[in-house]
Amino acid sequence: MRVIETEIPAVKLVELDVFPDERGSFVRHWNERDWETAGMGPFVADNVSFSHAGVLRGLHVQIVEPQGKLVSALAGAIYDVAVDLREGSATFG
Repeated sequence: MRVIETEIPAVKLVELDVFPDERGSFVRHWNERDWETAGMGPFVADNVSFSHAGVLRGLHVQIVEPQGKLVSALAGAIYDVAVDLREGSATFG
């Protein structure tokens, strides 16, 4: 697992390790030790949604109880936008 920094310090790009073999491939999306070691824990929920091509999902904001989001594509591609809404932050807006 590789964690890549982005322009917004709280937003990370995570590249998971893929283990191919003659049957296909295996990817471990979450392992408590790996995510904690990368400073990305605790990980407390895993939700899955499916969207058809061209679907725009809403911007989700948590002010009172902020939480991280893990976004991944099982097939196709994702255009994901992160907006820093923390007033006073160097990357605000």
